[in-house]
Amino acid sequence: MSGFASQRAYMIEHHIKGRGVRSALVLDAMNEVPRERFLPSHLRDYAYEDAPLPIGEEQTISQPYIVAFMVEALGLSGGERVLEIGAGSGYAAAVLSRIAGEVYTVERIGALAAKASERLADLGYRNVHVLHADGTRGWPEHAPYDAIIVAAGGPDVPRSLMQQLKVGGRLVIPVGRDPRAQELVRITRVSDDDYKTEDIADVRFVPLVGEEGWEEPSRPRVRAKKPSRDGVDADLVKALKQQIEPFDDVDDADLEPLLTRIGDARVVLIGEATHGTSEFYRLREKITRALITRKDFTFVAIEGDWPDAGRIDHYVRHFEFPASEWTAFARFPTWMWRNQEVREFVDWLRKYNHSKLPKERVAFHGLDLYSLHTSIRAVLEYLDQVDPEAAKIARERYGCLTPWQSDPATYGRAALSGGYRTCENEVALMLSGILARQREYAVRDGERYLDAVQNARLVASAERYYRVMYYGSRASWNLRDTHMFETLKALFAFYGPHSKAVIWAHNSHVGDASATEMGSRGETNIGELCRREYGEGAYRIGFGTDSGTVAAASDWDGPMQVMKVRPSQPRSHERQCHAVSEETGKASFMLPLGRNLASELRGPLSLPRIERAIGVIYRPETEIASHYFQAVLPRQFDEYVWIDTTSAVSPLVTRDLEGVPDTYPFGL
Repeated sequence: MSGFASQRAYMIEHHIKGRGVRSALVLDAMNEVPRERFLPSHLRDYAYEDAPLPIGEEQTISQPYIVAFMVEALGLSGGERVLEIGAGSGYAAAVLSRIAGEVYTVERIGALAAKASERLADLGYRNVHVLHADGTRGWPEHAPYDAIIVAAGGPDVPRSLMQQLKVGGRLVIPVGRDPRAQELVRITRVSDDDYKTEDIADVRFVPLVGEEGWEEPSRPRVRAKKPSRDGVDADLVKALKQQIEPFDDVDDADLEPLLTRIGDARVVLIGEATHGTSEFYRLREKITRALITRKDFTFVAIEGDWPDAGRIDHYVRHFEFPASEWTAFARFPTWMWRNQEVREFVDWLRKYNHSKLPKERVAFHGLDLYSLHTSIRAVLEYLDQVDPEAAKIARERYGCLTPWQSDPATYGRAALSGGYRTCENEVALMLSGILARQREYAVRDGERYLDAVQNARLVASAERYYRVMYYGSRASWNLRDTHMFETLKALFAFYGPHSKAVIWAHNSHVGDASATEMGSRGETNIGELCRREYGEGAYRIGFGTDSGTVAAASDWDGPMQVMKVRPSQPRSHERQCHAVSEETGKASFMLPLGRNLASELRGPLSLPRIERAIGVIYRPETEIASHYFQAVLPRQFDEYVWIDTTSAVSPLVTRDLEGVPDTYPFGL
């Protein structure tokens, strides 16, 4: 096998098949087409990296996974007539030609159209036809088409393309008013006048230019700009230096001003810029201890699974487990919650609760929805004890999900493809049945009833989540954060109108999504939902760092590594804060934002800048694409905590729990 052939095989196995593309026709087509032949000669060594690459004329050849993903979304079976908009180098058309009977591809840039036509002819792709024209108008002479695929993002779906689709045909196209945040949609023509639309992925493509797309971009004016030192806004840094509240280290941080600003807030959301930084965890826990002891907060709720957090809750409130028991969070990514920093807080909370009456003890709960297997088991165990007849019914209903408990993502794919009936009705009936018997069940043990209801609610949410997560669309993100918010509201209802909550989660969850590019993608989060519901009663605290080390993995389910965090990118929020630390000699500080933002900072900080987010996966080599997003800081958070150089958390030794599948998905 030649060098390129072996690289191609690796790419298909790890970057395409490994990420969920299953169509044998698509995988075979990707294997047949030599991507290196569709690239400039100086880039051919990079042909089988899973990344877009420049092909001239300010255009790119699409990432191989995206090509395969979009072609699979067309649902081709072989022999169809397909229209492609955006020929580019001709690579995607060549892939389509290995499945379809005839491929018609339109390219608006003449030089690219000519090169693509010549290259496809030289390589023997005789069933591909290239036209230099406005792609938004399609190619009506050969319509109708069984499928249409568009390799550029438009503000709306061009009407001409919809009209050139056969009844029963499918159109896949990126759409979005913000070119930086587009949704890949699949449109199926149901009848002459009716179309069905599905959102299937968040993507970013070059603009679809034409009569029914974006206007031809004009050359931007060159404007004189104030010289910038490595992406630093000197005026902003000068203003920041006057407003920061510095501290030397976590242990010495003065929290009094922060507690005053928090005031009577009912929910305080405390974030982290990574899922593996010691200083973020330690300061978050110090703030939480102050909120518990000084402001009588009722419970802590984390970005973690309900059953796992339940084990911690039993431990800290002296319920069921002995002091030595702490086996929660024993699945990937174990270090996220199972680390020395969290352990110290858990032990502190247990000691704090020891002298309290049971109703006064501070609780510890999980907000997330990934524990499908464990939650089903918890519901069954509860019903076995309180209502054996209901337990029998539950086993029948949950039996629908039994084949998928070890791999719920596979259930999502089966349900989407129509190859398996969904379990939506069964899990919804189970939840409604438990809720209907609230008076009968809760009178025996309110805490255990809350646990059963929340586990049943989690199963229902998880069933929906795994049905929509396969395509990675905004719907799965929104369902997850909405579940977190609904769990928070359920806890407030249980603990009463005077209860107060501290939430621990990533910045991307606790900051207001509408102040970031997440909002332009149609995504929400628990921070935004809390702001809407509780107004100034919600206080959101974000964290940031420039460099240091972090606990993370390179790939999902890979080993934890202590990685170096790259210095922040120019023009980022982090770079401005790093400049403040350099100029003042203060490595750590708090910055009041939101309603407490100083007037001198309102203008300079109102501009969107990029901000870094590191989850359980960190890939420094693709950091700007993988870990940065646009945000307006003072709208995103009410407070920003800066620690210039940080270090990785200290993980605890972990023994995997036998019989418990790893269902924790990608993401922050």
